[in-house]
Amino acid sequence: MTASARIGAPVPRVEDPALLTGTAVYTGDLAMPESLHAVFVRSTVAHGRIDAIRCDHAAAAPGVEAVLTAADLDLRPLGNPSVPAAFARPPLARDAVRFIGEAVAVVVAATREQALDAAELVEVEYEPLGVVTDPVAALDPGAPVLFEEHGSNLVVETPWKGEPARVEECEVVVRARLVNQRVVPAPMEPNCAVAAPNPDTGGVTLWVPSQAPFWARGAVAASLGLDAERVRVIVPAVGGSFGGRIATYPEQVVVAALALRLGRPVSTVESRSESMLAMTHGRGQVQDVELGATAEGVITDLRVRLVGDGGAYPAEAGGMPWGTIHMLAGPYRIPRVEGHSRIAVTSTTPIAAYRGAGRPEAACLLERMVDQLAARLGLDPAEVRRRNLLPPDAFPHATPTGARYDSGSYAAALERALDAAGYDRLRAEQAERRRDRAAAQLGIGLCTYVELTGFGPETGSVTVEPDGRVAVVTGTSPHGQGHETVWAQLVAATLGVEVGQVRVVHSDTGLVPSGGGTMGSRSLQVGGSAVLNAGESVLAKGRELAAHLLEVQPEDVAVHPGLGLGPAGAPASALAWSKLAEAAADPDRLPPGMAPGLAAEATFEMSGSTYPFGAHVAVVEVDPATGRTRLIRHVAVDDSGRIVNPPLAEGQVHGGIAQGAAQALFEQVAYDVDGNNLTGTLATYGMPSAAELPSFETVRMETPSPLNPLGAKGIGESGTIGSLPAVHNAVVDALAPFGVTHLDMPATPERVWRAIRDAGTAGTRRADGPAGASAGASAGAQPAATA
Repeated sequence: MTASARIGAPVPRVEDPALLTGTAVYTGDLAMPESLHAVFVRSTVAHGRIDAIRCDHAAAAPGVEAVLTAADLDLRPLGNPSVPAAFARPPLARDAVRFIGEAVAVVVAATREQALDAAELVEVEYEPLGVVTDPVAALDPGAPVLFEEHGSNLVVETPWKGEPARVEECEVVVRARLVNQRVVPAPMEPNCAVAAPNPDTGGVTLWVPSQAPFWARGAVAASLGLDAERVRVIVPAVGGSFGGRIATYPEQVVVAALALRLGRPVSTVESRSESMLAMTHGRGQVQDVELGATAEGVITDLRVRLVGDGGAYPAEAGGMPWGTIHMLAGPYRIPRVEGHSRIAVTSTTPIAAYRGAGRPEAACLLERMVDQLAARLGLDPAEVRRRNLLPPDAFPHATPTGARYDSGSYAAALERALDAAGYDRLRAEQAERRRDRAAAQLGIGLCTYVELTGFGPETGSVTVEPDGRVAVVTGTSPHGQGHETVWAQLVAATLGVEVGQVRVVHSDTGLVPSGGGTMGSRSLQVGGSAVLNAGESVLAKGRELAAHLLEVQPEDVAVHPGLGLGPAGAPASALAWSKLAEAAADPDRLPPGMAPGLAAEATFEMSGSTYPFGAHVAVVEVDPATGRTRLIRHVAVDDSGRIVNPPLAEGQVHGGIAQGAAQALFEQVAYDVDGNNLTGTLATYGMPSAAELPSFETVRMETPSPLNPLGAKGIGESGTIGSLPAVHNAVVDALAPFGVTHLDMPATPERVWRAIRDAGTAGTRRADGPAGASAGASAGAQPAATA
């Protein structure tokens, strides 16, 4: 196999042996001598003033080393530049609590069991304050205010500054209030942390599951008042993230502070129920949408007003609507797009990124409205999409919302998906089933999407070691994506060595000089390109050195895979990389002007973002008697540019589809009026298993991006962005014979059954739903109104 052929080949994951044999170390596995265990006392009220915290009984309990409150630790709050400083979160609640599960105090004991027992003895007195769990209601003038110093629950408002949409002038208008409900990341490993004092620096070392170790280092250092160099963050194996581990959690900061204060290692591991309350949630948008078109189904105008739920401490949530507004035009040529967003605080778990972070919300609202337009005009949903998709010669394409699409072939993706699904045959089968309303009904849902990936600079370095092995250092921090495999694959392909000769160093601020981390489907484009460029620099230096040693011209030196560098056509004369490394360490053997060593560093940043795209077809079966809905087929065409390792890309698509389908059919966080999380365990939160999902059918497309040397685009979130609207549309399509024109997610059996019953009672429902409807507020159908 040639070196170049290794890019695009199915190289097995090098991470798998440790994971499959159980030798991989997760944060919760770390055991340190004399380690103490921390358990957090959490608020039992959704909003209240803290009148007193009594710790005496807990402090006297067996094994307890300390019981501490915010006043004892005096840590600086955790803020975010995307929201006003008033919303900064104290690591331990100081004067008030704002959601059930917020940490109020911490108990440190010799064992976790002793800490758990003692935590039950901490007494907290609250003065109950007003609770608001609905983001729309939170913006009402009389709503309880969570941050009195700010004066309202409005966090950020972003009015539209571009050309306004002229919906009122359109021949056909469809309108809807859509809800993109709150969900939880629910990774395999709950949040945890281990911290130990570092006597060499007078600082602390923190082991924590994180997507961004340098961000964690900065947050911990700022809260503790330390120089960043005195905080080392190490990320062991991570049991899933999905956006929920981008931010640094207050509990992780507290554990670092405890290690410094007590002079001993301290660990904390959340229970699953704690994680469901305390780990950030995702989504949570209420969208008022108006779409205007011609009588032929050509979309001309789109207006969106959305309210985002920020939860109690809206750090990352302040930026989530930007992704939604930025992607409102989707893959369509829409001349006028207008987007307006507001973020509100509520007495609930904070909202942050979740797989897609604003882009699935955009695809959902747009694809629902396209289907609404098709229904209004009596057209096939595929035909409406064909009439509006951007053509292949439109790129690069600037949208009214400021996106600049790099490359695409949207119509081709749709046609491939339709062909792979056997779309015409599915519609014929659907028509046959509809002759009997009591039979299981078939629903066919489409989604054509484009999304945004890749941002910021990333670093990478490549070093040929004395024994000929190669060390790669990367600023990305993987949590299941397979970076060790792909980065090794890139360097192996460049230098002509085996993948097993390359080791990849990552996720340790003590070993990696800098890094942006892993989120937003950015890693291969920027991190992989940095590593590729560093590898090519090492190759260029190796060629020059080999040419000097072999007395030939550098342009005559070729890579001989498995052998080294030597004259083209003369593999027997090749110098092994170990020999080249030996020569590179000897100044007397170097060509004039060459520095010793075979190493290079690179930083890469794209001139813009990339825009992956695709088309999905979902097929569901609905039992009208029970409301039970099953996803029976899912066909996905996802184009992420050039693919370096097909099985890894396929795995990302499969995982993304599963999470999108899960939100459409099963998952929702629900609160009662007192702010209690009614879905706070996996017994009440509807997370599906593999048994509830079919085998996915995937079709590969590759439209390279011109913005990076790999031609790559992101793939980590595409499956979710494509599947979520497709499955949602499929459910509504299955219910069309009963007069249901819209249904809020998730399509649980009860919700589907009620929608069929209510539509049968009232005829075709045409109301937008109650004026205050928002995430979690609607139990049945909320059809979009047409005008």
